[in-house]
Amino acid sequence: MGTQLSSLENAVESAGEARDVHNDEQRFALVDTLSGILGEHLLAHHVEPGTDIWIRVQSESWLATGYALRDHCHMAYFGFLSAIDWQPSPYGRDMDAQVDLPQKPTVGPMTWGKAGGETRFQLLARVHDPESGVGVSVKADLSDDQPEVESWVPVYQGANWHEREAWEMFGINFSDHPNQVHLYLPGAFEGHPLRKDYPLLARRIKPWPGIVDVELMPGHGDDDEEGEGANESSD
Repeated sequence: MGTQLSSLENAVESAGEARDVHNDEQRFALVDTLSGILGEHLLAHHVEPGTDIWIRVQSESWLATGYALRDHCHMAYFGFLSAIDWQPSPYGRDMDAQVDLPQKPTVGPMTWGKAGGETRFQLLARVHDPESGVGVSVKADLSDDQPEVESWVPVYQGANWHEREAWEMFGINFSDHPNQVHLYLPGAFEGHPLRKDYPLLARRIKPWPGIVDVELMPGHGDDDEEGEGANESSD
């Protein structure tokens, strides 16, 4: 029986498996490190082997979590920061305007993703170790009434405009942010458009234009067929 030669495909697959094992070790080590630093402020975590890691921390430890990730877990690269309003929209799915709905939509209970949650608003950030490629999604539950958390700008400068967007769109205040001003909306704008209970007034009072009044393409209408028939008759 001859010796089976390795192929490039097998070599790549073997390297990927070895990398996944190494990365999983780093993922579990990251949880241990954060647990040692944050203690009970690390509320939950979820490690999906070979895939990713999610952690949820108390909002009071949001800034400390950023420093721990950067300084002790090799998470030097900041990806993004945003927020989620887990409250189901009281208006239902906005693919249809309210004037088109036969009855008022039913609002279901709140559900959360990986690592769970307890409040309507959650802050979400993503950071990476640029050398290993391992990343972590960080979540924090925020107050429903006055969501507020410390700014990550002292840790990750790239969080600056992400926090401005989250403040503007969700109403989340970032204490000690160096320039928390409007990014997209005019200064006198009231409300926070990405909150589920923010009414999109144009959709409340008239049908969604993408669903009604669909015009046929030229050459596919009855008028075109009648015109072609008339031309044939005249010939």
